[in-house]
Amino acid sequence: MKHLLSAADLDAATATEILDIAASMAAVSGREIKKLPTLRGRTVVNLFYEDSTRTRISFEAAAKRLSADVINFSAKGSSVAKGESLKDTAWTLQAMGADAVVIRHPASGAPHRLANWVEGSVLNAGDGTHEHPTQALLDAYTIRSRMGKIDGLQVAIVGDVLHSRVARSNVLLLTTLGAKVTLVGPPTLVPSELGEYSYDLDAVLPEADVVMMLRVQRERMTDSYFPSAREYSRRYGLDGARVRRMPDHAIVMHPGPMNRGMEITPEVADSPRSTIVEQVTNGVSVRMACLYLLLGGKHS
Repeated sequence: MKHLLSAADLDAATATEILDIAASMAAVSGREIKKLPTLRGRTVVNLFYEDSTRTRISFEAAAKRLSADVINFSAKGSSVAKGESLKDTAWTLQAMGADAVVIRHPASGAPHRLANWVEGSVLNAGDGTHEHPTQALLDAYTIRSRMGKIDGLQVAIVGDVLHSRVARSNVLLLTTLGAKVTLVGPPTLVPSELGEYSYDLDAVLPEADVVMMLRVQRERMTDSYFPSAREYSRRYGLDGARVRRMPDHAIVMHPGPMNRGMEITPEVADSPRSTIVEQVTNGVSVRMACLYLLLGGKHS
């Protein structure tokens, strides 16, 4: 595997291998000295054209724990702000000898274009409303850690599916790993072509092993997709009453950042069922596994 551009690039065997490597990386993270020498001498560039605190810090921590050199390149205040094209930036990265480029970009497909222009590995850290494959991997890892398996589970992905690259990557990956995924939300925000869907959250909850809430991405919305925030919360917000409709073993996930009180109430976000903090922790281990596999592993 040379690049990680889409969750569709991963078959069940490769995805499971990443999750297994991530489990061994998590064991390292629990040690007093958290570093491995695996990627010493390698250079990882974080190329972020959109703000992202958690994903960028997570990739940075992952690379540093593997002893790679890390260069953080923010498009704001750089030559990109002066109009430098992605291709010109790629040539700069190439000249710097980047072994891996982690890219987040507002344009869907930007990581695929970058992969044609650099010799190093490209990891998609989110492109437009298209995909976010490492988020799907850390979600899968979190599900497997909590539930012991992924195959055969019923997963409900709830909310603003239309604008969610997390939802698209999760549908692809979790389906590959044998889960049954149902998308839930208002008709304006659930593209039916992505898979099985329902507009009735209360009907889906009693059967769900995993309920993944999505952030309502108001910054990507140009039209009115629902009548009001209050109406959205009433129909699609996860509160204590709705959680009680779920099976006792079911877990609640959220890729963050949360709109507390809109798609999820604080009591649910902070409850024992919630995996939200674990997802952030697991993100470092999973991204370590991805960098290891692409740059340092003995696998090809």
